[in-house]
This record gives sequence, structure tokens and C-alpha cells, in this order.
Amino acid sequence: MSNTSDTAGERSEERRGGAGSVQSVDRAVSVLEILAKLGEAGVTEIAEELGVHKSTAFRILGVLENRGLVEQERDRGKYYLGAGVLRLAGAAAIRLDISQEGQPVCRALAADTGETANIAVLDGDAAVNIMQARGSAAVTAYNWLGRRTPLHATASGKVLLAHLPPERRETLVTRKLPRFTEHTLTTAAGLRAQLTAALEDGFACTSEELEIGLNAVAAPVRAHDAAVIGAIGLSGPAYRMERQLLPELAERAAKAAAELSRLMGYAG
Repeated sequence: MSNTSDTAGERSEERRGGAGSVQSVDRAVSVLEILAKLGEAGVTEIAEELGVHKSTAFRILGVLENRGLVEQERDRGKYYLGAGVLRLAGAAAIRLDISQEGQPVCRALAADTGETANIAVLDGDAAVNIMQARGSAAVTAYNWLGRRTPLHATASGKVLLAHLPPERRETLVTRKLPRFTEHTLTTAAGLRAQLTAALEDGFACTSEELEIGLNAVAAPVRAHDAAVIGAIGLSGPAYRMERQLLPELAERAAKAAAELSRLMGYAG
């Protein structure tokens, strides 16, 4: 009788433990999703989103931080997704490198210009933003991190598209190009001309092509073998990043891109 009772108790404990473990995993994944959505958040904000006590949220964040899945800005106490997320996502080593090396460069560019700085890499037929830093003048909390954006309607996308092998580039240029605003370039001839200019100038610009009121600039990031592995850029409101100012801002992005390229081993 005692053995039966002990076994039942053990099974009950296993069920409780299993349920608790599953709940902990679910909450940890929820924290990552919250940070992906918000870009950054404090312990109190995360606890409120999860519906748990602040101490519980702090313990979860501690485990995730130890695993490199989240990182903390020590001066403000805010948490954001760490490079470990890229590793678990199976990202290529080069993406992990550019994300790690690009953090200080991206933040310095944002601080220097006051605008939002992003690092993007090619993801199939789109650009995906893997790093973001907001400058002091940024007027929106919009999060570009992890977002896939069209190559033909974004500055980073045009940079990445311009440096593709000719055959691959032509395949993407000649397909149907979706229109997002009245300023979106939707003809192959027009896009080819802009890509040629991007190669000659060393940067690309967009003026309200993805969203009305949003302008952007970007420049290529190179690896040790000179291959373009990403783009670093700036985006901001059209009333502040006026069209006539885009070349000057693009030059600043190009300097940041050159610095990141140096960190990636490019000596050119």
C-alpha cells in the first residue's frame, strides 16, 4: 500500500514539475517575443506584459542573459535581444559577426546623426534588419529589428541588390516590383539606373518609397574578401532628413560602413 502511495506521489510531483518547466519555457519564449516586438524593455514592463511578479521576470531575464539571448544596457537597465538569438536561429557565422561587431558602430552612427541607424543583410529576396539603434532625435519607437523589407523600396535593399551577381540581380530587377507609395520605383529600367548610381556613389538613398514621410540612406559593409555582406543605414522623417540632405547623411553612413568593414577584416 505504501509503495503504491509513494509511486502515485512521485507521478504527481513529476506532473507538477513538468507543468512548471513548460510554463517557464513558455514565459522565456514570451520574453524574447516581447523584446522582438518592443526592441527594448525594462523588468517592470516585461513583468506587466507577462502578467507575473517583477522578481519572476528578473529571474527569467537572468537565465536568458546568461545564455546570451538577451543583453542589458547597464546605464538604463533596459534589455534587448542578444546575439545568442542569431545563433539559435541558425544564422550564418558572418551574420553573427556583423551583428556583434556592428553594435557599437550602429549606435555611434545613431548618436552622431540623431536618427535611427540599422544594419541589414540579404535574406533571400528581401533585406532583414539585424541591428537597430535610435538616435536622440528619433520621433518614433517603431521597431525595424527582424523586419524583412523589399529590396527595391529601401536604401539598404538597393545597396544589397546592387552588389549581387549580375544574373541574380537581373532576376530580381525584372520581376514584378510592388508599389508601396506613389514614389516607389516599379520599373526595371528605373531601378537599374538607381543601382548603377549606388555602385558609382558608394551609397543609396530612398525618399518616401516604402512609407510616406520616411527617408533613408545606406552604404555597403564588406567582408575581408571585399564581398558585400550587409548594409548600414539611417532612416528618419522626411521633414528632417530632407532630400537635399540625403547625400551628406549617406556619406556619414558610408564612413560608418567603412569602419564596420574594417572590423570585419576588409583592408581596402
